[in-house]
Amino acid sequence: MCQRSVFFTSWTGSPFLSSVYLSNRKPSVSPGGCALKRRRTTSMQAVATENLKKGIAEFYDESSGIWEAIWGDHMHHGFYLSSGSDDVSLADHRAAQIRMIEESLRFASLPDDDSEEKPKSIVDVGCGIGGSSRYLARKYGAKCQGITLSPVQAERARQLAAAQGLDGQVSFQVADALNQPFPDGQFNLVWSMESGEHMPDKAKFVNELVRVAAPGGTIIIVTWCHRDLSPGEKSLLPDETRLLKQICDAYYLPAWCSTADYVGLLLSQSLQDIKSADWSEFVAPFWGAVIRTALTWNGLSSLLRSGWKTIRGALVMPLMIKGYKRGLIKFAIITCRKPA
Repeated sequence: MCQRSVFFTSWTGSPFLSSVYLSNRKPSVSPGGCALKRRRTTSMQAVATENLKKGIAEFYDESSGIWEAIWGDHMHHGFYLSSGSDDVSLADHRAAQIRMIEESLRFASLPDDDSEEKPKSIVDVGCGIGGSSRYLARKYGAKCQGITLSPVQAERARQLAAAQGLDGQVSFQVADALNQPFPDGQFNLVWSMESGEHMPDKAKFVNELVRVAAPGGTIIIVTWCHRDLSPGEKSLLPDETRLLKQICDAYYLPAWCSTADYVGLLLSQSLQDIKSADWSEFVAPFWGAVIRTALTWNGLSSLLRSGWKTIRGALVMPLMIKGYKRGLIKFAIITCRKPA
């Protein structure tokens, strides 16, 4: 009997390995044919993953300069103390991005920057142009290594580190978060600020974060998720799936998963102090502010010079707001500690 294993990635959850048993049907192909089909499926998956990585790299190669020129070197949401944003200055928005870092550290119960237990070795997974890397290195006096798929981002991160006198303390390289170029157990703090949504295999992503964490090390994942499914639900609603797909196509995102999915993956690794929270209300002003800056003369002219990938990303920004308002998109933080 031929058993076919299918790697199934939907727009509504994590990648799962599912087996389809054709128990009551006569095999239509020989065992050799099944093996050939499996090889073809594996090959197609590999091609799809490489195309996704290429798209992510090119998207950030194009857009990072525009973002830095307007918003600075932190390429992530801000943490806001008020839901109103119309009267908030750009400086306040940048302060909210720093607050996001500090609140994430506080949520994970990281020690103060003058503590003997502060992290001494940090990895920034999906580092952008190195904003978090430099901030954490300065805060803790730690060594920090950042990885990104974008050569443009890695080079700009190095330039900024050198300009700020941190080039001996932080380093950056082009590398895949699903196959990190680090030995096991190297980092006291494994930091992933809004990179998990780009990962095509969430289980492998979590495995790598756990692998490179030192015993007793902290893992912080801040990421976009879809809502947790209700008891009895097997998938998102069709219109929810369509909305996410539009966002995925523009931002080079694979399958979304829920916060509960992440927690389940961490539980399967026997990690300790697993905590999660929905911070959607604290990031509510962000996308409206990004849209308003894009509609300025500087923003519009920069978009037109940047390229189609960046323009397409800008066009779907209102869908992010729609997703948040519907309760479909969740801004999640998930933290844990690797057993000592």
